[in-house]
Amino acid sequence: MLPVESLNGLVTFVTTARSATFTEAAETLGISRSAVGKAIARLEERLGVRLFHRTTRRISLTADGQAYFASCATALEEIASAEACLGSASHLPAGRLRIDMPSSFGRLMILPVLLRICAEHPELQLTMTFTDHFVDPVEEGIDLLIRFGGLDQAQHLVARRLGTQQLITCASPAYLDRHGTPATVDDLHAHRSIVGYRYGQPVAWRIGEDAGQARFIPSGTHQLNDGDAVIEAAIAGLGICQMPHFLVKRHLQSGALQQVLGHCMQHHVEIHALWPRTRHLRPKVRYVVDALATLADAGAFD
Repeated sequence: MLPVESLNGLVTFVTTARSATFTEAAETLGISRSAVGKAIARLEERLGVRLFHRTTRRISLTADGQAYFASCATALEEIASAEACLGSASHLPAGRLRIDMPSSFGRLMILPVLLRICAEHPELQLTMTFTDHFVDPVEEGIDLLIRFGGLDQAQHLVARRLGTQQLITCASPAYLDRHGTPATVDDLHAHRSIVGYRYGQPVAWRIGEDAGQARFIPSGTHQLNDGDAVIEAAIAGLGICQMPHFLVKRHLQSGALQQVLGHCMQHHVEIHALWPRTRHLRPKVRYVVDALATLADAGAFD
């Protein structure tokens, strides 16, 4: 059995690993910077490995530190989950919920749900981030992810399908008047395009009706890493884009955008809620996931 001081050292280590400096970790823990440094030094001495690279400006995990962090973070999450499941009010959401979601879809669809839940349960505290690329919730200390697409990077997570969205290929009427309307996928090669941008690469478009169909690499005339910006660029007439239906629906209805190649661009992308595997799913995560699943069952995400 680990001594109590070792367990205290684990909390300090995990908090420090999620911080940029010892000073930031100290502020989070409510102790001095010196106390943090000494706790990490004792832990490194006990383990016989170096856990952090240290510079005058910031800290970062070594390879050994990254491996140790993954195990420690999971263990502490298990303890927190077990404690959260105790008590008469264990089914109610409380405490801090860290949730990350796609920028445009998150603001339009998920944020209103979270705000309503917070109004009904003031004990719940939110930390919300909006990113369109995949992040590892274990490494980033995130409780819940909302993501479009497949689960290739998420085999180690629990996933709950919330719904699907058809990907719509569209452009402004002004752009189509100037450059013509593509009649086939091959015609797209001669057109200007506005594409997403992730991991230093343009995001491919999907052709066909399901995930097994082809990927199309557009010209990538304009590459943007924000969904709202992609749509605004398309409305401004800069090219053709492909986005989930929910995000462009109102613009299609208003006439600001016009769908093209609807007969061969019928691909649907799945929406998932994702969270780290734990023995006890914490009430705050379960409550939010159930609320989103209820909306999904009513067709809100389709």
